[in-house]
Amino acid sequence: MNDPPPLSKPVQTFRSAVHVIHGRWFSLFASFIIMSAAGATFLFGIYSKDIKTTLRYDQTTLNLIGFFKDIGSSIGVPAGLLAEVAPTWCLLLIGAAVNFTGYFMIWLAVTRRIPEPRVWHMCAYMCIAANAQNFENTGVLVTTLRNFPENRGVVLGLLKGFTGLSGAIFAQIYAAVYGDDSKGVVLLIAWLPAAVSVVFVYTIREIKGVKGKESNEIKVFYQFLYASIVLALFIMAMTIAQKMVAFSPAAYAGSCSAVCVLLFAPLFISIKQELAVLKETNCQEAIVKGSEVATIEVNHDQEPESELKSRRSCYEKVFMSKPERGQDYSIPQALLSVDMAILYVVTFCGLGASFTAVDNLGQIGESLGYPRKSISTFVSLLSIWNYFGRIFSGFVSEHLLTKYKFPRPLMLTLVLFLSCIGHILIAFPFSGSVYIASIIIGFSFGAQLPLLFAIVSELFGLKHFGTLFNCAQLGGPVGSYILNVRVTGPMYDREAMKVLVRSGLDRSSVKELVCMGKECYRWSFMMLGGVCCFGALATLVLVARTRGFYNRDIYSKFQRQRGVVKIDDSQLVL
Repeated sequence: MNDPPPLSKPVQTFRSAVHVIHGRWFSLFASFIIMSAAGATFLFGIYSKDIKTTLRYDQTTLNLIGFFKDIGSSIGVPAGLLAEVAPTWCLLLIGAAVNFTGYFMIWLAVTRRIPEPRVWHMCAYMCIAANAQNFENTGVLVTTLRNFPENRGVVLGLLKGFTGLSGAIFAQIYAAVYGDDSKGVVLLIAWLPAAVSVVFVYTIREIKGVKGKESNEIKVFYQFLYASIVLALFIMAMTIAQKMVAFSPAAYAGSCSAVCVLLFAPLFISIKQELAVLKETNCQEAIVKGSEVATIEVNHDQEPESELKSRRSCYEKVFMSKPERGQDYSIPQALLSVDMAILYVVTFCGLGASFTAVDNLGQIGESLGYPRKSISTFVSLLSIWNYFGRIFSGFVSEHLLTKYKFPRPLMLTLVLFLSCIGHILIAFPFSGSVYIASIIIGFSFGAQLPLLFAIVSELFGLKHFGTLFNCAQLGGPVGSYILNVRVTGPMYDREAMKVLVRSGLDRSSVKELVCMGKECYRWSFMMLGGVCCFGALATLVLVARTRGFYNRDIYSKFQRQRGVVKIDDSQLVL
C-alpha cells in the first residue's frame, strides 16, 4: 500500500499552530496571563483612601468594607461546587461578569456618578468584585493541576506567583494610563481582568490523552520561573526608580510597555515546548507503525462490592471508611477530618492576619507620615514579594519534598513565624521599617497559599480539589473579620479620638477620623504577631500527624498509572 502524499507547507504550518493552541503548555501560558490579572484585591491600599474620603467613612467602616473584600476573595465554595459539574470556560465567563459588575459599581460610587450608596451597598459591591477571582482561580488551578499532577507544588507556585505580581503589574499600567488619578485604578481593574478572561476563555481546559510526565518537564517549569523572575525584578526596579525620580508620562508608558512584553515572554517557551512535543509524537507514531507493539493491559483496582457499599450508613462512609492520605476523599470525609480542622485554624491565623495587614497598609503609611507616592510603593513591594513568596514556597517546597522528604506543613510553620516578624515591625516602627514590613508580609502572605493548596491536594486527592481548596481557606475571612473589623479598626479609631480630644475637638467637627503616630497600630499588630505565632504552633500538630505520609513517595500512584513500552531501546509512553 502506497504511503499518503506529504502535506504541503501551509497545511503543516496550520496543523502545527492548531496543535500549539490545543496543547497543555499553551494552556499553561494562558493560565499565567489570567492569573496575572486576577489579583486586583491587592490594590485595595491604593484606592481605599478615595473610598474613605469621598464617602466620609471612619477607619472601622473602611475595615468593614475591607473585610467584605476578604470574604469575597475567600468564599470560593460556590465556584468549587460549580467546577464539579461545569466546564472551565463557564467559570471564567462568570468570573469576568462578576468582576466587571462589582468594580464598576465601586468606580461609579467613588466618582459620584451614582447617588451616595449606603455602607451595606459598598460592602456588597466589594464582596461581589473580590469573589470573581475565585471563579478564575478554581477554573485555572484545578485544570492545570490535572494537566501536570506530578509537579503540583511547582505549578501552584508559578500560578499563584503571577497572581501575586498582578498588583504591581496593575500599578504600572494605571500609572501609565491614569497618572495620579487613583480612582482610575478601580475602572482599570473592572474591565481589564474581565477582558483577559474572555480572550483566553477556551484555551484553559483539561488536556485529554496526556499519558505521563515528560522527561524535561521540570526544566520547562524552570524556564517559566526565570522569565517570571525577570519580570518581577524589572517591576521592582521601576518601582524604586519611580520613587526616586519624577517620571514623565512617556516614561510611564515605556515602563508599562516593557512590562507587557516581559509578561508575554512565556508564550515563546510554550510554543517551543509544544513544537517539541509534536515532533516527538510524530517520531513515536512512526516507531509504532514500523514495529509490533504488544498490548498492555492495565490492572485497575477492583471496584468494591456495590451492594455492601450501599448498605453502609452515612456515618460509616464519612468517619469509619476514610481512604488513606493521598487518595481521593469525598467532600464530607475531607471537611470533617482532623487534618482539615487544623488547616482551618492555620488559615484563620495566617491568612486572617495577612488580610488585616494588607487592608490597612495605606492607613499605616499615612499614620506614620509617609507621602501618598510611598504608599503606592508599599503596595507594589508587597505585591512583588508576594510573588517571590509564592514562587519560593512552590519550587523550594517541591525540591525539599522530593529530595529530602521535607514535609510541606513544616515549610508552612516557618512561613508563619516569618510573618510574625513583619507584624512586629509595624507595631514598633522605625525609619523605613514599613518598607521592610511590606516585603516580609508580602513574602509570607504569598507563600501561604501555594503551600495550603498543595497540602490539600496531597492529603485529600485531586478529585474534589476545586471544592476542597476553597473550603480550606474559609478560615481567612473569619480571621479577617475578627482581627480587622473587631480589633484593628476600633483600636485605630480609639487612638484617633484621643488625638481629637487632646486637640480640643469633637467628632462632628472633622470630616475624616485620622490617627497620626506610632501608637495607631501598635497594640493591634502586637496581637496579630501573637496570632501568627499560634498558627505556626498549630501547623506543628499537622506536621506530627502527616510525618509518615510525607516520608514516602506521594507521587507514586501517578507513576503507576503510566504504561511504558520499550522498543529497540526506545521508550514509548502509552
